[in-house]
Amino acid sequence: MADDIRVKTDDQLKDELVNLKKEQFNLRFQQASGQLENTARVRHVRRQVARIKTVLAERAATR
Repeated sequence: MADDIRVKTDDQLKDELVNLKKEQFNLRFQQASGQLENTARVRHVRRQVARIKTVLAERAATR
């Protein structure tokens, strides 16, 4: 999974990060209103965000 992230460009990662943040917001909204069915998706999205941020930070540190 991390290998898939590392082959993407910074712009692709930033776009994916924006999309994941939107999804994360929607999931939190669903959870608060009691409509969330797949609770594991919240954890998955949160960890994907962390992975992308980690890779971006590593790249920024090596520049």
